[in-house]
Amino acid sequence: MDQKTTVKICGLRTRADLDAAAAAGAAYAGFVFFEKSPRHLSLEAARELAVAAPPGLAKVALTVDADNGFLDALTDQVPLDMLQLHGAETPGRVEEVKARYGLPVMKAVGVADTADLALLERYFGAADQILVDAKPPREAPLPGGNGLSFDWRLIAGRRWPVPWMLAGGLTPDNVGEAIAMTAARQVDVSSGVESAPGQKDAELMRAFVSAAG
Repeated sequence: MDQKTTVKICGLRTRADLDAAAAAGAAYAGFVFFEKSPRHLSLEAARELAVAAPPGLAKVALTVDADNGFLDALTDQVPLDMLQLHGAETPGRVEEVKARYGLPVMKAVGVADTADLALLERYFGAADQILVDAKPPREAPLPGGNGLSFDWRLIAGRRWPVPWMLAGGLTPDNVGEAIAMTAARQVDVSSGVESAPGQKDAELMRAFVSAAG
């Protein structure tokens, strides 16, 4: 029997988003803390969502090169299950964050070519999970959520010693192909289930989880 692919829906902003993600069957709910993003949340708004999340829906906070001051406030105010580091954090910084907050840490690594896979491997001893994402264009204002994919053939057939999640330009139309090519057991989506930047669509969320399963 094939293992079901686990889905993370990132960039949830409202209670309706949260409820729709849970109803669709997502396993992870992602909250974005990056002011340049249309999905950015205040700590107060994120706390309301996290408290309302149903049991079993893992609450993930996406931060970008955040300092300890912000992470202290975040973890103090918002009940979380995981921290996602989506900036230029080093393996040493990942280990520091894990030790300081006692939460699992997922490190996002942008991939555009085979050279990037060597960078990814540097995090195996530090991160609990790896998010294998498309590398953003040099001029892009956002480190993720740009709706861009990478050549999935780069990671086809690879086996890594830590759990990993595929991200980058996934949609209900292409996630099945992506899973078939990469054998990903976890996938992450943000812009691919939106009707406009930052506006989640319940029908697209349902379609995505169904296509991933």
